[in-house]
Amino acid sequence: MPAPSVLSDIVFALPDVHPAWLPDAAFRPVGSRRLALGTPADGGAPAASEVLATLRAELDRATATHGGAVVGPQDAADLLLHLSPAVPTGFRLERSGGRVTVSAADPTALLHSWFHVVRRGEAAFASRPGDPDVDEHHAPASALRMLDHWDNVDVHPVMGQVERGYAGGSIFYDAGQVRPDLSRVTAYARLLAAVGVDRIAVNNVNVAAREARLLTDDLDEVARLAAALRPYGVRAHLSVSFAAPMTLGGLATSDSCDEDVRAWWRAAADRVWAEIPDFGGFVVKADSEGQPGPFAYGRDHADGANMLAEAVAPHGGLIHWRAFVYNHTQDWRDRSTDRARAAHDHFAPLDGRFADNVIVQVKHGPLDFQVREPVSPVLAAMPRTRVALELQVTQEYTGQQRHAVYLGPAWSEILRWRPWGDGGATVADVAAPAGGFAAVSNVGDDRFWTGHPLAQANLYAFGRLAWDPTLDPAAVLDEWITLTFPDAPGPLREAVHAILDESWHTYELHTAPLGVGFMVRPGHHYGPDVDGYEYTPWGTYHFADRDGIGVDRTRATGTGFTGQYPAPWRDVYEDRETCPDELLLFFHHVPYTHVLHSGTTVVQHVYDTHFEGVERVRAMVERWEAVAALVPDDVAQRVRERLAEQLRSAVEWRDQVNTYFLRKSGIGDLRGRTIH
Repeated sequence: MPAPSVLSDIVFALPDVHPAWLPDAAFRPVGSRRLALGTPADGGAPAASEVLATLRAELDRATATHGGAVVGPQDAADLLLHLSPAVPTGFRLERSGGRVTVSAADPTALLHSWFHVVRRGEAAFASRPGDPDVDEHHAPASALRMLDHWDNVDVHPVMGQVERGYAGGSIFYDAGQVRPDLSRVTAYARLLAAVGVDRIAVNNVNVAAREARLLTDDLDEVARLAAALRPYGVRAHLSVSFAAPMTLGGLATSDSCDEDVRAWWRAAADRVWAEIPDFGGFVVKADSEGQPGPFAYGRDHADGANMLAEAVAPHGGLIHWRAFVYNHTQDWRDRSTDRARAAHDHFAPLDGRFADNVIVQVKHGPLDFQVREPVSPVLAAMPRTRVALELQVTQEYTGQQRHAVYLGPAWSEILRWRPWGDGGATVADVAAPAGGFAAVSNVGDDRFWTGHPLAQANLYAFGRLAWDPTLDPAAVLDEWITLTFPDAPGPLREAVHAILDESWHTYELHTAPLGVGFMVRPGHHYGPDVDGYEYTPWGTYHFADRDGIGVDRTRATGTGFTGQYPAPWRDVYEDRETCPDELLLFFHHVPYTHVLHSGTTVVQHVYDTHFEGVERVRAMVERWEAVAALVPDDVAQRVRERLAEQLRSAVEWRDQVNTYFLRKSGIGDLRGRTIH
């Protein structure tokens, strides 16, 4: 364990790395006060705890920077943080007479409470006459709040160092090995602790030969990563290959029912936990997009997952088994094959068969993180299984962090959706107590962490919404703005809020319309290509012809996908008259002249929204230019460059999609605007 002074050097002295939502100025309200950290005499963990030492370093840093003082727990402190077994989960915050006492049962929860007070700023102390006393309990909705990194040890010839990574190289790996200096990893753990994320899978779910060796030959390097994360209470997980007993162990099979295979995995798990006692578990992508799995041996996903679960159970480990399974070599001529059905078809029949320490990790939609798609029916179909909601923070299909697209509103809409209708449980209610929340991270070794400085808001929002899915995403955005630009004048705050708050809807306006999805260039998925995937083995997504567009997924005449939903949604989606406009083309093939609930036709809606989307992006550019002088030059220039690309791309989307629809339908724009 580094001493606090050494830890301070690690996490605070990275001059070439942007501080994101933890700039020194954000600590002024707490750092200017008298702070105290309780000792084990308060009934907590040993004083040598790494997280407690980290917390002490945080207090020392804040007070040294802003003129406060760290005092003894018996002194009159403005903020006392202490351990108490009386708090079952999370932390308790009490305020009386402007003095704040925070208690938690474990050091990581106490660390989370510190960042909560920092986030509240002066409002945490509220020492003005007449301010009420406070006694609050803050606990995460789920015990599992995790980020999946798609980082490769070796640079992949197609996907690069980070698959679907849009912010440079990996913060973990470089030149085929774990980086010698992992100080930035610890700084990253600090950012995550500030928003309550406490688990990371440190390598790509598409496990290649080099990455597979992290489980064996390079386990000591995984231990180094775990050690870099540990001071901030973040636990390491590892993506593993189902074929590892063959590729790493020399066995003739990886059949989950073979006793030698089971023994190999038990021994592998024993080695991992012996090296990393607080290791979290394994993430597995099996029988999906070419990754090996139990299907090769006539087994199912429950067989494969439970074999691994047995191996890690003695150590309290988890298996995150991804439900992203579909036929990626389908014949586009076969309209009976529907990629949207696949996860439910594979996993719903297995409900109740997964071990207690298996978490089935389900993408939020039935396809693949599109800008608009319905919520996956799998989340409501497995009541006897621990399911996790998987989101994508990295903006694969939403502008790849070249575009400013704040996804908090999209995620909030998913979390609040009620699969069983009004009065029923929400998606958050289903996932939070079971498998929790996971997301694909958007971080790289770029100075700004996420490439686009404004894309930091998405990483922040995931952590906050995973902690409390009921939060207002607009309020979360304002939290991020306040922390990231702590001394921002009103015009800057208002401009950044205006740029981001409606940016998801803006992106939807000028890209694939009405839920149809996947009108992107194959492979890299950036920019428009309306027919790019329409005739490929990966799936068919819009079925546009001279008469209309959309995929018939009804029970009456289509693929039957609507039947995977419980009532009332199975019937709402089945009927084009009740299907929400924004999902119409996902569920129905309709004429271009079909009239939406909005009162306009499908084709006119396409024209109107794509022209409007470009104008909205133009307004974003203008808003930034009006306030760019109020931020550091490097931030101003990076955002300016990214917004210029966003405008160029929006114009390209508008022109390609509008022209495509004009040529398919033969119906002109009622407003007479230029369509090529």
